[in-house]
Amino acid sequence: MTTYTHGHAEAVLRSHRWRTAANSAAHLLPHLREGQRLLDVGSGPGTLTADLARAVGTTGEVVALEVTEEAADLTRAELDRQGITARVLVGDIHALDLDALGGPFDVVHAHQVLQHVADPVGALREMLRVTRPGGLVSARDSDYGHFSWHPASPGLDRWLALYAAAARANGGEPDAGRMLLAWAHAAGATDVEASSSTWCFATPVDRAWWGGMWADRITSTALARQLVAEGRATEAELAEVADAWRAWADHPDGWLSVLHGEILVRA
Repeated sequence: MTTYTHGHAEAVLRSHRWRTAANSAAHLLPHLREGQRLLDVGSGPGTLTADLARAVGTTGEVVALEVTEEAADLTRAELDRQGITARVLVGDIHALDLDALGGPFDVVHAHQVLQHVADPVGALREMLRVTRPGGLVSARDSDYGHFSWHPASPGLDRWLALYAAAARANGGEPDAGRMLLAWAHAAGATDVEASSSTWCFATPVDRAWWGGMWADRITSTALARQLVAEGRATEAELAEVADAWRAWADHPDGWLSVLHGEILVRA
């Protein structure tokens, strides 16, 4: 199992709680129906899980899976806040326990998960194993190598290089988006629909939120501690990267696009 590069600091959760089914699972939404049984792998702070639960309705069932009790508690808290009923379990995507999960699913979903796991092909194989014949496995992951921004910024170039190095040191693949189709084929899937989508941050409000969030993440989270501990950057250098994020956010021409790869795999 790999180390989760981002950790669960407030600056990270600020980003994750922004995610909804509309902005993070639009490729899956048309396939969701009342009464389906859905597994959300890597549910995090639960906002996306709650939307998926609403999509399968009161006759459906959602099981959320996280790798630690700390992360599972984040999911439980958000689902409770929204009045959503779902089972939240701790488990390993590399070895899903079908009995503990309560049997197979109509839909198995993972958002921004496969980029962090030790064996993404094995993880997809497990997701398919717990999916009913004819059901769907859905995965969506960002592709850091295809992040684009303007104006050009050596500080943001440095941020990208630092993040990619840290993620790979933890056993992950930050360019996972482009790999999803290949990983699905390697897992034995033959019926795969691949697509892509983006998040774009270009308004003053959006830039302030995204840039401020990453300025905090590069200086005050597990990522920052790892970069310093491994000798990849000093705290002063990370502060300079944070300043680059704030400068980008303040620029009237600031624009940034985040590319995501997506797959829908028919079991």
